[in-house]
Amino acid sequence: MEHISHTHVEVNGLKLHVAEIGTGPKVVLFLHGFPQIWYTWRYQMIAVAKAGYRAIAYDFRGYGLSELPAEPEKGGFIDLVEDTIALLDTLGISKAFLVGTDLGSFPAYMIAVLYPERVTSLVSLGVPFRLPGPRDDIDLMPEGFYCKRWQEPGRAEADFGRFDVKTVIKNIYILFSGTKPPTAREDQEIMDMVDPSTPLPPWFSEEDLAVYASLYEKSGFRYSLQVPYRTIGIDCCGITNPKVLAPTLLIMGEKDYVLGFPGMVEYIKSDLLKHIVPDLDSVFLEEGNHFVHEKLPEQVNEIMINFLNKHRK
Repeated sequence: MEHISHTHVEVNGLKLHVAEIGTGPKVVLFLHGFPQIWYTWRYQMIAVAKAGYRAIAYDFRGYGLSELPAEPEKGGFIDLVEDTIALLDTLGISKAFLVGTDLGSFPAYMIAVLYPERVTSLVSLGVPFRLPGPRDDIDLMPEGFYCKRWQEPGRAEADFGRFDVKTVIKNIYILFSGTKPPTAREDQEIMDMVDPSTPLPPWFSEEDLAVYASLYEKSGFRYSLQVPYRTIGIDCCGITNPKVLAPTLLIMGEKDYVLGFPGMVEYIKSDLLKHIVPDLDSVFLEEGNHFVHEKLPEQVNEIMINFLNKHRK
C-alpha cells in the first residue's frame, strides 16, 4: 500500500511487526485497537507522511504478525507500554507524537503519564483519558454487555470458535459500528447478535475484511481477549494522581457507542477530565462512529495533521 514498508523488530524478546512510511525527525507512532492491527491506520499513515512526518504503526504483541508471548494469559496493559517504549528506543526515537484508538489509547495515556519526556503530543480517537483499573461504567452495564461476556475465560473463545475468523471480524465491525453498546440477550452470545445477511459498512470493503482476517488467522484471539478485555479492570501501574501534560486531542464520533456508557458524556465534559488533561481539545464529528478514522479518514486526517503541525517543535 503506497510504499508502506514492513519489518520485524525484536522488542522485549518478541519480534513485533512494524509498518512505516515517511522520513524525518518528527515521528507519529500509531497504536491500534481491537479488532484491529496496524492496517487500521492505513489512511492516516499515508496522510501524515505526505505532511512531512515519519509514520510508524506496529502490531501489539500477540496481534497480527507480531509474536505471541509464551504465556498470553499473564499479559497486561503494562506490556504494551513497555513494548512501545522499547520500540522507540530500538528505533532511536527519543520523542514521538502518539495516536491511539480504542485499546491503543490506554497505553498512549499511560506513556504520557509515566514517560512524559517521550511524548510530544497525544491524539486519542473514541476514548477519553482512562487508565486500566476498576470501572464503574462497565460494572453498571447489563450481564450481556460484550465487555462482561468477553471477560469470562473461555466464553468468547467458544462463541468465536463457531465461525471462521473472517466472520468474527465482520460481526465485530458491524456491532462496533452501531450507536449502542453491544449487549446480548441472556439466551444469546455476542456473535448471534448479527444477522448473517447484514452487509459490511459501506466504508469497510471486502478487501479490508480480508486483510484483517488474514492477520487474525495468524495470531488468533488468545492475547487480544486477555488485553484488553480480561485486564481492563486491573490497576497495573498504581498511579494515584495521574496528569497528562502533553497537548492532547480527543476525536469522538457522535455516533460512537462508547458515548452510551454510563456517565461517559458527562465525564468528557467534566472538570475532572480537564484537571487530569489540562491541555485538552475535543472534537466531535457528527457522522463518526467508533471507527471514526476509517469511516471519515479525510476529516480525521485534516484535524489530526493541523493538531500535529500546531505542536511541531
